[in-house]
Amino acid sequence: MSRLRIATIWLGGCSGCHMSLLDLDEWLIDLAARADLVYSPIADAKQFPPDVDLTLIEGAIASDEHRELAKTARRHSRLIIAFGDCAVTGNVTALRNPLGPARTVLQQVYIEHSDPRGMIPHEPGIVPVLLDKVVPVHQIIPVDYYLSGCPPSAPRIRTLLEALIEGREPPADIRYG
Repeated sequence: MSRLRIATIWLGGCSGCHMSLLDLDEWLIDLAARADLVYSPIADAKQFPPDVDLTLIEGAIASDEHRELAKTARRHSRLIIAFGDCAVTGNVTALRNPLGPARTVLQQVYIEHSDPRGMIPHEPGIVPVLLDKVVPVHQIIPVDYYLSGCPPSAPRIRTLLEALIEGREPPADIRYG
């Protein structure tokens, strides 16, 4: 059996899901014996690679960069896991949605509640282009599994990874949220 190629992505969220992943502690050594981490904010990969077996996507999609990375991950991954409540439902990241479209939010943050000389950054590369509405991952790309929790616990993450590594279906509470 070839080694599993795993990727993790951190979009609009707090990184708590990645902290729970690291809470797997010594089981990470067992995981490393069976899989390669090929892309992650905890690794030094710059471009999403081809032929990924499973990708855990943490966070909601709040910007054009998030949307494009999610689409790239879907094209290059056999399985996509919405990793945590922000990825599954939008959760905390989507709290900006009631404030209106992105332009209104930026106006409030940079002009109305800032230095009187404030201005909205507009040069490419300074601030990613915000979407008017923060959305969960499944509204942009197809998702294979939903691992809910804020953040999901290390034992639930392990249950998911063990099942997928062994070629089994994860328990229903992981498959469907």
